[in-house]
Order: sequence, then structure tokens, then C-alpha cells
Amino acid sequence: FTFACHGLSLSIGSTDKLDVQFVKDVKGFMDEHNIEVYSEHLSYCSHEGHMYDLMPIPFTLQAAKYVAQRIEQVQDIIQRPLIMENVSTYASPGQEMSELDFLLEVVERSGCKILLDVNNVYVNSINHGFDAQHYIKSIPSHYIEYLHIAGHLAEDKDLLVDTHGSDINSPVWQLLELAYSCHGILPTLLERDFNFPPMNELMSEINQIKHYQQKQEASHERQLA
Repeated sequence: FTFACHGLSLSIGSTDKLDVQFVKDVKGFMDEHNIEVYSEHLSYCSHEGHMYDLMPIPFTLQAAKYVAQRIEQVQDIIQRPLIMENVSTYASPGQEMSELDFLLEVVERSGCKILLDVNNVYVNSINHGFDAQHYIKSIPSHYIEYLHIAGHLAEDKDLLVDTHGSDINSPVWQLLELAYSCHGILPTLLERDFNFPPMNELMSEINQIKHYQQKQEASHERQLA
């Protein structure tokens, strides 16, 4: 099986100096175990010390240029594309462009790849009032390396929290199916961090992912016939 590394502490958007030794250690680990995939979050989690939460980067051109430069620095060290995940956010400090435009600006400037978290797209679409389907359709397929899907908590009608602690709901499943339709069948990770159900219930969600993948494969084969 192919392994993938997924990190929480790179803090790519921080004003702190990049932890070069940490990145070198990641590269050594990946080299030792023949791992090519390293993904992280398009956010920051440190300021003169770790905060242990994923904070929103201001969606500005200046921030996009800054983050892209730091991504290039990481990629120069690891000698692989860095894969950046779109994160769930609950505030938009200093916003000058949309989340989608910011993501694409960073990717185009740095040459990194995208870990598309479908649940985070939906959560943010409710929290910040944008079209989740447009977001997914607008990402060029060749940028996307793989997908995440998870459950969330509805605190209010206009406030969702990305918890990874509940079943995936219908709108998120629909967005996953849309992602396959737009971008093809991609490796997909089901995230569940707590409130673990019995294994047969958890596997039902895994099987649902496989169902949508098989459905897309069958549709593609019909188009070729």
C-alpha cells in the first residue's frame, strides 16, 4: 500500500520563521519509508510558540505571495510537491479576495498541489455564504492530489463546526459525488476523530465512498462506449 503523510504543525502561514529542521526531518522520514505524499493545512498554528489550532490566513494578495514563497522553500527541501488542504474557518480577518481565489493564487504561484477537503468546503460555504458547488467545479483537476471527507456539527443554521465526530450528511455526500464527476476518481480519506460508531457503521461510510467511485467509473465507461 502507498502511504501518505499528513501534518498539523508546519504552520505555513505563520509570521514565525519556518522550522527548517522540522521540514528536513520530514524529508528524511519520507525518504526512509519511500513516501511521496506530504500534505499540510493552508493555515497557521503558531506565533512565538504553537497554538494547537488551525487559524485562518488573511485572504490577501500579500499573504498569498508570502505563503507561496514558504511553500516553495518547503518543496525545495523535501524535493516533492507540498500538498495543501483547504481548511474550515470561522472568521475572515482582513479578507480582500474569496477563499477560492486565495487558494488558487497560492497554488499557481508555488506549484503545490491541493488536498481537497469536501466537508471543509461545505462547512465554509454555510459559515461564509458562498456556493460550494462552484468552488469544487472551479478547481483545475490537475491541481488535486486527493480528497478528505468527514462529518461536522451544526451549532446553528449558519454555523457549522468541522468536528470529525459525526456521520457524513447528505449535502457533503452530494459534493463528493460532484467532485468525482468533475475531477475523476481520486483517493479519498474518511476522517473520524472521536465518537466512533461500531465498525459496521463506519464501514458503511467507506462503502458509500466506494459506491460513488464505482458509479463514476461506470459513467465514464458508458461515455467511452
